[in-house]
Amino acid sequence: MAKTVSNPELPRNRIWSRRLQDYQRLAQTPVPLLVEGKLTRMIGLTLEAVGCQAAIGGRCLIVSPSGAQVEAEVVGFGGDKLYLMPTGDLRGIMPNARVIPTGSVYEAAVGPELLGRILDGAGNPLDSRGPLKSTARLPLTGRQINPLARNPINTQLDVGVRAINSLLTVGRGQRMGLFAGSGVGKSVLLGMMTRFTTADIIVVGLIGERGREVKEFIENILGEEGMSRSVVVASPADAPPVMRMHGAALATSIAEYFRDQGLNVLLLMDSLTRFAQAQREIALAIGEPPVTRGYPPSVFAKIPQLVERAGNGDVGGGSITAFYTVLVEGDDQQDPIADAARAILDGHIVLSRRLAESGHYPAIDIEASISRTMPQVTRVQQQEAVRQFKQLYSLYQQNRDLISVGAYTAGSDEQIDEAVRMQPALATFLRQDMNEAVSMEQSQEGLLGLMSHANVAEPMSGAMMPYLR
Repeated sequence: MAKTVSNPELPRNRIWSRRLQDYQRLAQTPVPLLVEGKLTRMIGLTLEAVGCQAAIGGRCLIVSPSGAQVEAEVVGFGGDKLYLMPTGDLRGIMPNARVIPTGSVYEAAVGPELLGRILDGAGNPLDSRGPLKSTARLPLTGRQINPLARNPINTQLDVGVRAINSLLTVGRGQRMGLFAGSGVGKSVLLGMMTRFTTADIIVVGLIGERGREVKEFIENILGEEGMSRSVVVASPADAPPVMRMHGAALATSIAEYFRDQGLNVLLLMDSLTRFAQAQREIALAIGEPPVTRGYPPSVFAKIPQLVERAGNGDVGGGSITAFYTVLVEGDDQQDPIADAARAILDGHIVLSRRLAESGHYPAIDIEASISRTMPQVTRVQQQEAVRQFKQLYSLYQQNRDLISVGAYTAGSDEQIDEAVRMQPALATFLRQDMNEAVSMEQSQEGLLGLMSHANVAEPMSGAMMPYLR
């Protein structure tokens, strides 16, 4: 039998052959030239660079001769100049620092690994649970969905708050505004919806708020129960304006990822006003003229671009039901941001300072609030009960001063008498403890039961709520 002689040089030759092939491929692949620029000017947070080109939204690295480095995003250009906004601290940056375009844009890390995590506007972990293990990436700008391809809003979403479930019923895929001044309980209301909702996933964006509130919201309001199925993106007030805008876009991108997996997502963003203010800072810094109370036109273009990304996905997919808080300075409901948001959203919930000061929580002003998709997700019986409830509640509020000073005489008007009789029950129905969860079924049954004891005049026209659309 012949003996086989092995040649130890053969495996080594194959290795060198593969390496040579790899090097040959690399040599044939053209390597783009890296053109660097230099930093020529810095006014406020606006950086001007010359000698390089980059696309809007592109990432650039600024390297100072002292060794300091910071990333910046291209926000505009003029002539041979690039306008950049930093995403970090600028201390240590010197004149003529190198400006290196990276050729990349900011992206969102997505995946189920994000559940229970707390991220900053750049997508970096803020908690102590180590680095993210997610490898999937999505652009911060999201993707447009053909409006004709979206699922219609025809299913109720339980948020666990009796006043909203019964009188302002929200549908899956609806975008709602939460209009409130400071200190009237909007954060507590958001926390209640986060803990009590039946949505599969909750994404919370804390944009431009006080840094102290971030930890308080997570520990005291959200709690372990809410955090277990949530992703929190926090970009507080001391973050650069670019990072505040990135925080809002990142939260929306994460919600879009879970929606595309067929899940029902509740997106809570606090607040839309801080997002608009961040865009105002950027726009004014690069020379865009203000048009309405100091807000440049780009602000009113950015708001619908962000809000329209929420909603139902393609037919057969998931949904993003979104609540955006809108700060009304001085409780002015005609604030330009509030007015723009009210026009683009599918409804609004107004929180009243008068109710909050009287100890009425949640301080929802039922008269000023509306859900535009409610007729599509509720029965006619419930719509009629809502009409009766609002009629009695509004009638009492209109005559409240006369009743309080004793100027109204009982028996003068049957409907006012009924409103006075029902007022304690109506007020009790609207109140709810922050640790009490009330399901959709309980809320609507409670409303129907309450209105079954009321004597309200029949409407002059038969159809209910056609004006809500």
